[in-house]
Amino acid sequence: RSAEIVAGLRLDGIDQNLLVGRLSGGQKTRLSLALVLLGDPQLLLLDEPTNHLDIAMLEWLEAWLSACPCAALIISHDRTFLDHAVTGILEMDPNQHSVRAYTGNFSAYLAQRQAKIEQQWSAYRDQQAEIRHMQQDVARVKAQAAYTERQASSIRIGGGDFKIKGYKSYQQGIAKKVAKKAKAREKKLERYQESDERVEKPRSTWHMRMEFNRLEHVSRSVIHLENLSIGYAPAKPLLQELTLDVQANQRVVITGPNGSGKTTLLRTIAGHIPPLAGEVRLGANVRLGYMTQDQSGLDLQKTALETMIDYFPSQTEARNFLAFYLLTGDEPLKPNSLLSFGQRTRLALARLVAEGSNCLLLDEPINHLDIPSRAQFERALSQFNGAVLAVVHDRYFIERFANRVWLVEGGGEAESTRVRQII
Repeated sequence: RSAEIVAGLRLDGIDQNLLVGRLSGGQKTRLSLALVLLGDPQLLLLDEPTNHLDIAMLEWLEAWLSACPCAALIISHDRTFLDHAVTGILEMDPNQHSVRAYTGNFSAYLAQRQAKIEQQWSAYRDQQAEIRHMQQDVARVKAQAAYTERQASSIRIGGGDFKIKGYKSYQQGIAKKVAKKAKAREKKLERYQESDERVEKPRSTWHMRMEFNRLEHVSRSVIHLENLSIGYAPAKPLLQELTLDVQANQRVVITGPNGSGKTTLLRTIAGHIPPLAGEVRLGANVRLGYMTQDQSGLDLQKTALETMIDYFPSQTEARNFLAFYLLTGDEPLKPNSLLSFGQRTRLALARLVAEGSNCLLLDEPINHLDIPSRAQFERALSQFNGAVLAVVHDRYFIERFANRVWLVEGGGEAESTRVRQII
């Protein structure tokens, strides 16, 4: 089993003397998985196991979990993985501090959750209609009691007129009965509103808000790669002889095995490292925005507010903008080093939007985003009228976002690695 798992996770090709600290993020994730799986567990606890895994490794892990007789409790935001690998969903509600169970995979959960929300809205609207009816009934009875009391008070009694005196007492008695009736109905309304069966109004969860501004016109060819070779050693390029184009308004995804040079390609296009051969040409008026996988573009000593303040005329406007990315309270005042990976990702996205870039280079941009934030990010990118070149392994994202896919394939001792446009 050791050889099977090590080979399945593509760890057999790594130098066994290499220190763990020098492994890539994907290799570390695969090594952690191997150690867990080799323990022959009865219960697996997996915290974001799909982060930094390429598509081949994701499919291998899904197949392994399907065949494994053990139970598994998994935290994951990979929607396709959740569709393929799980048989139940536990949803944590931060508002009610509760957990609700759903049967089936992620798609089944979405359908059940939407049905529950619609059912709750229907019950809530029926309840509100009943409360309005009861309130109108209480108001009507109170008005009737007040009218009867005024009628009784307006009766004038002359000396010794016992008949009129009796009628006034009769009217006052009716007024008291009606007032008592109104009070009883008011208490009934209060009990109804305070009962355990009262339906709460469905809450709309606060998700990340991300909107790109409309951009000025750019040339048709945004990025052109001409016979490009990239890497760190001229004698051993990671990718070579690349001739590819990114056109205006295209959404291009680069995918392929970990360690094949995808991140290096983005770094070369961004100008962070020089090409080994060939050239990168940018079109007229192109302003690149680059989001790194390791969030190295953020100064960890600065705060989120200091990171964004140069893009806004005042601190108030900068903080309001950061609130769209769920950075509120004292979070914008903390050093970036104290923010979570998800918070840093949202901060990096906020800066990309504020910069007004018209060509985005994104290296695993959704790795640390929760599912609602991923959906919002996808919606925003679909409305972005610039070009996007993104390294992504999330199959759900690729299927719904990309209109071009570059596949990195090949590699190893016998063949060179190349990039092929498959869509």
